[in-house]
Amino acid sequence: MTLQTAYDLSEPKHDAALTEVEKGTPMGELLRRYWHPVGLSEDATATPKLIRALSEDLILFRDGQGRPGVVHPRCAHRGSSLYYGKVEDRGIRCCYHGWLFDVEGNCVEQPCEPNLGERNRGNVRQPWYPCEERYGLIWVYMGPAEKKPLLPRYELLENLDEGEFLEADDNGIGIGGPKVADFNWFQHFENVLDPFHVVVLHATFSGTQFVPEMAAMPDVKFTNEDLGVRCTSFRDLPDGGKLHRISEVILPTLRVVPSPRLTAGRCTILGWVLPIDNTHFTVYSAGRVKAEGDLRRIRSKMNDKYWDELTEDEHQVYPGDYEAQKSQGDITSHNHEQLGTTDQGIVMLRRFIKRQVKIVEDGGDPVGVAFEDGKEWLETPAGNWFSKAAGAD
Repeated sequence: MTLQTAYDLSEPKHDAALTEVEKGTPMGELLRRYWHPVGLSEDATATPKLIRALSEDLILFRDGQGRPGVVHPRCAHRGSSLYYGKVEDRGIRCCYHGWLFDVEGNCVEQPCEPNLGERNRGNVRQPWYPCEERYGLIWVYMGPAEKKPLLPRYELLENLDEGEFLEADDNGIGIGGPKVADFNWFQHFENVLDPFHVVVLHATFSGTQFVPEMAAMPDVKFTNEDLGVRCTSFRDLPDGGKLHRISEVILPTLRVVPSPRLTAGRCTILGWVLPIDNTHFTVYSAGRVKAEGDLRRIRSKMNDKYWDELTEDEHQVYPGDYEAQKSQGDITSHNHEQLGTTDQGIVMLRRFIKRQVKIVEDGGDPVGVAFEDGKEWLETPAGNWFSKAAGAD
């Protein structure tokens, strides 16, 4: 039926296979086959921290031996929250009856039981998740134990140039938005494969939010790669040269975007979108920097103000990624979309992910998971590459 007026609009529906992240959902089970960053290294301390990932509430802590741990809040004994627990050398102790659990959920002490519960404590295990620390981030694997892969290593973060060091950040959307965004994670993730919005939203509609060269309409090619979808674009530059720019998304949630201010060379920052639940997400980043705080300084300004400094009227006049993506809805209505030829990258990503969902549903392993040492390395060609005009020096 041809739409005559808004009265004829069908009921909004979202694609649950792409958006919903609870355990047991298609996307939730796919995401649970990978490691996810859930905090910065400094977030894991002797004070229990309540975190949320993939629609599950969890407790993050670091025991007296320096080991990070992630457990479910409800104590396996009588259900009191370990948020009120006390972290000790061997683990976290419940405030109610003092049961002590190590970073792998093993019950190591039951003080109210005879002999500290020596006879029965081996039969009790606090629900927990494997936890590792790398690149200044705390990583958690929330899937089936028998399917746990190795924590990936990223060549981009391992092989540093002279004078560089690693820095991690939890600045959320970063270039324009709150630390925790209040809409579905996939609306932000697929935005990486939409270079055309840069020309409108970031370069003309709201003024130059990056650099003037990004206002040039790109010539774009999208390709399916082994681990995700790649966007290769070319822009003509005012001096007659060309900008060759490569961005990509890598499963499960990795966004690889070179500097929008066109710093030449390979990409310096990786960002992982963490679905907190179906209508909230954040972004953790790790990158190669030359000065402390460089990751936070990439934030863009609209009307010469950072996002959180804008008035409501200014948000309307100078929208950024947050306004454009949040206004699609808490979860966008996929059945109301009218996609065009420039949305090819979006369509390719959705199809790529649904293929991985089907592989997991059929009992297989999705792309990008490694179980043998040496196979966990990931590389990317993302970056900004410049060619001079013919005849230029």
